[in-house]
Amino acid sequence: MKNFLALFFARNREFYRDKGSLGWSILFPLILIFGLSFALSNDKTVYKVGVLGDMASARILLKDLPWLDIVAYDNEALALRRLTRHQLDMVISTSPAAHYWINTRSKKAFFLEKALLSVAPGKLTAASVSGQEVGYVAWVVPGILCMSLMFSCLYGVGYVIVRYRDSGVLKRFMATPVTALQFLGAQAASRLLVSISTLVVVFVGSHWLLHFPVEGSWLLLLLVAILGALSMIALSLLCAARINSLEFMNGLLNLLSWPMMMLSGLWFSLDAAPAFIRGLSQLMPLTHLVNPARAIMIDGAGFTDVLNDLVILLIMTVVLMTLAARSFRWQKD
Repeated sequence: MKNFLALFFARNREFYRDKGSLGWSILFPLILIFGLSFALSNDKTVYKVGVLGDMASARILLKDLPWLDIVAYDNEALALRRLTRHQLDMVISTSPAAHYWINTRSKKAFFLEKALLSVAPGKLTAASVSGQEVGYVAWVVPGILCMSLMFSCLYGVGYVIVRYRDSGVLKRFMATPVTALQFLGAQAASRLLVSISTLVVVFVGSHWLLHFPVEGSWLLLLLVAILGALSMIALSLLCAARINSLEFMNGLLNLLSWPMMMLSGLWFSLDAAPAFIRGLSQLMPLTHLVNPARAIMIDGAGFTDVLNDLVILLIMTVVLMTLAARSFRWQKD
């Protein structure tokens, strides 16, 4: 434990003495959140309709309204939740009898319903839901915060360890009683403390100024952030276990981070994506960080609602950390 604590405090001092890294880890997500809030303050989209049941029948029914953006759903509860948030303007079901739902608090729904009934009079029965609109900025903020956490963990651990190995610092630890598990554990604990601390500062500051929704438990949100950070740290440690080149490590982290940003549902919903894309996204830790964070902040989800994602993050952390400890090398190959 003495060795672990010595490494832990040394890494923390190294980080906060680097004023550039400390400042950027706080300023970058703040700049991105505020930039989007101004750029997308009037974001509007075309009419978006969710379809339950046979897509071909729905297209025939809506053929005279070619300007619709139609998305297929096989989960009625999910489609209606999207409608409640105003992420869909209407939901249509083709079975057992054709019917549709609208959101009574949506301005778009009034005109879309009039247009639908004019081209398909008497063919559908109506139902309704009600819910306040969740704008794109409020929807994307959880993703931006998770992205900030991902970059902080990936580059704040793996890149540093490769730099240590490249400069010969790690080689010197071979003459000490420090084990690979102690060293990696100290690095992980230090980065976890730094990442969560800066995330809390960014989260509280942006929430105070922008007032984006946080419907669920703040403590549950913190638990999600901790498990998500640990999974990212473990992934970074695995990447750094043997790599000697800073340039190669930088390329590898980019190769991992950019697909995660594009396929995790961070910037846009994957509801309309092909099945193999949605399946691929489930293999990425960022997906299981963004989804529960967004569910807690926007839907007020509880512990049982996000339990599956928490378990997946925990399993990923244990597996990746074990592989990292087993494959770790102190010096260059």
